[in-house]
Amino acid sequence: MSEEVTIGRRYTMVIPKSIRKKMDLKEGQKVFVREQAGKILIEPLPTDPYKTLGAVLGDFTYVEEKHEKIAEGWLKKAARSRH
Repeated sequence: MSEEVTIGRRYTMVIPKSIRKKMDLKEGQKVFVREQAGKILIEPLPTDPYKTLGAVLGDFTYVEEKHEKIAEGWLKKAARSRH
């Protein structure tokens, strides 16, 4: 699906409604923006990364809060380095 948009002041652009609906984008949602092979890619981030992590790990409980913080730091670093 492709639609033409115009880059506005301060280099902003509006994601067309049809794409927002198809991708289930929400106002305020975080995205990764990167250049790849001369194209601009916009990749939505999960609205709740902990829910995504929970789905991957299953029923998992941290014994100590410090381990939760370590895991959270690793998850954020891994997400950033992926791009």
